Amino acid sequence: MSKERIATLSFSDGRPSVDLPMLGGTIGPDVVDVRALYNKSGVFTYDPGFMSTASCRSQITYIDGDQGILLYRGYPIEQLAEHCDFLEVAYLILYGQLPNATQKAEFDSIVGHHTMVHEQLARFYSGFRRDAHPMAVLCGVVGALSAFYHDSLDINNPRHREVSAYRLIAKLPTITAMAYKYNLGQPFMYPKNALTYVQNFLRMMFGTPCEEYEPSPVLTRAMDRILILHADHEQNASTSTVRLAGSTGANPFACIAAGIASLWGPAHGGANEAVLNMLESIGGPDNIGKYIQRVKDKDDYSVLFGFGHRVYKNYDPRAKIIQRTCHEVLEELDLKDDKLFKLAMRLEKIALEDEYFIKRRLYPNVDFYSGIVYKALGIPVGMFTAIFALARTVGWIAQWNEMIGDPEQKIGRPRQLFEGPTRRDFVPMDQRK
Repeated sequence: MSKERIATLSFSDGRPSVDLPMLGGTIGPDVVDVRALYNKSGVFTYDPGFMSTASCRSQITYIDGDQGILLYRGYPIEQLAEHCDFLEVAYLILYGQLPNATQKAEFDSIVGHHTMVHEQLARFYSGFRRDAHPMAVLCGVVGALSAFYHDSLDINNPRHREVSAYRLIAKLPTITAMAYKYNLGQPFMYPKNALTYVQNFLRMMFGTPCEEYEPSPVLTRAMDRILILHADHEQNASTSTVRLAGSTGANPFACIAAGIASLWGPAHGGANEAVLNMLESIGGPDNIGKYIQRVKDKDDYSVLFGFGHRVYKNYDPRAKIIQRTCHEVLEELDLKDDKLFKLAMRLEKIALEDEYFIKRRLYPNVDFYSGIVYKALGIPVGMFTAIFALARTVGWIAQWNEMIGDPEQKIGRPRQLFEGPTRRDFVPMDQRK
């Protein structure tokens, strides 16, 4: 048996030092277990943004930001994106192992037969304005799923959790495509069980009752890769939101709706939309230099969207995959001379050769190219984050399920460093100065 490792915290104000256990995972940094710190010393830790705090134990996703490594259940993202379709990766994330042929066929069938939504749910859309942001629609509709599926809301029942996972993964493409169709004023397209997960989504997005829609194999593969790349990403803001909501005992549909709301922010899921807006505002290669100078100016609030990452201090491994996918899509659609793609390539080259960005280790991330792929596929800017939510749902539900089964999990309750007024007594209005 290995000897218990201890970290000793000493204080300069004379109070006694505190011994805290150190824990180690299979890979990655060790952690200091501070759960007993307050009882032993009367102090809290202070870590805005949780920069150095592990909030949970997990076996799902691992990131090494310095080396540019992303693993789903131990498998490198590059291998999964090259050899798997999305549902194969979804099975891996949910169950911890890649499926064999029989398991994959059964999983595909189960998900395929859960893609329909309750017909009354479709009426929810008429309550939104036609120009409502798709993420606003998704928040409302996904949260409402709990009103229709009462038979799978017992979070302490493993079978209920599994059925909820199937329903969420299966219905998100339908709900997302319906949001798009509602915005266009076109009729909803219902799923077809004979199609694959991604083929179904593309058909529900771009098909009409007037004629059959045949998705291109190249475009189908591109969308599969995009969904795989976004399926999970460790304890990011939206995943932490799902876990925090889930820690209260909330039902899975409410927790995923909370994750969607968190993902909506431009610093998180909305970053690919911000990249496209940035490229369009730059306009052309001749304006790149001026924009770069604005980014460097500390008195200017311009941002080089799509570069840098909270975790990655090396090239985002997903960015390399999506860059290659972007080339394939533009070639397939005969858009290789697309001005935005050429502008993005030029901007990337300039930024990667600039000492300012090199010193700060600001490399392209997955958002830098994904928006261009979406645009090439004919997907409007407002739908970018909604598709991100569709992909991330499998990671959210796996993380939520893992949290429910964790015996150490408690309701989330961060502490604070209070800097407001100390106790004071009420003064009647006629006595106030």
